[in-house]
Amino acid sequence: MPYVRDSFWKGRAFARVAEMEAGAARWCAQVADRRPHRRLPGTVGAVFAQRERAALQPLPTEPFEVAHWARATVHPDCQVQVQGHRYSVPWRLVGQRLDVRVGERLVQVFAEGQVVKTHLRRRGQRRFIDPADFPPEKIAFLQRTPAWCRRRAAEAGAAVAALVDELLVDPMPLSRLRQAQAVLRLADKHGVERLDAACRRSLETDASYRTVKGLLENPGAVDEPAPPLSPAGAWLHGAGALLEGGR
Repeated sequence: MPYVRDSFWKGRAFARVAEMEAGAARWCAQVADRRPHRRLPGTVGAVFAQRERAALQPLPTEPFEVAHWARATVHPDCQVQVQGHRYSVPWRLVGQRLDVRVGERLVQVFAEGQVVKTHLRRRGQRRFIDPADFPPEKIAFLQRTPAWCRRRAAEAGAAVAALVDELLVDPMPLSRLRQAQAVLRLADKHGVERLDAACRRSLETDASYRTVKGLLENPGAVDEPAPPLSPAGAWLHGAGALLEGGR
């Protein structure tokens, strides 16, 4: 490199890339190749042609990629964080320290020298998540979306559908998605008819999973009539409710 720098680049200026390439080809043929070789008989060009040219390999089809290497720990959410970006890895690697190679196009995660995960980078994206990296129970949770819950609830009964819909009407439905899923799972143990009856009773009170579960676990509670509303809380509902309760 010092020889090329001082012999070819020094004192020269090129206006275009094509001009530079042509000048380099002339310099190689007329100057560099004609130097006497320091250790072998003949010129540098002759030694290269006789001994080295046949050993050359073809140039790579893709340009050289500059990559960044890092060490990262797999967090409980099955992700590693490198340079402000998050990449998912298989859940069995949680807690381990892994090597991460961040290239211009690919991100590869290594465990003991073996590639365990590859992500294709996309400009502007900061989280690269593959649902297949999560444990089976987590995948099942992600697949049971609000739309899935509403569809299954409608199949179970009108009261189940109404209760699930009330749970998911929250401005942040995903925050109560687990409750809706839990309500639907109760049908596996108690049957859809009893679940529908318990949901009907729960709608008369607080429309919660806890109430539905308590009714189903208490034999006969589902079939009992709903308790009358007490006027004890009338102070919380205004003067009209207080007067009505005192009649």
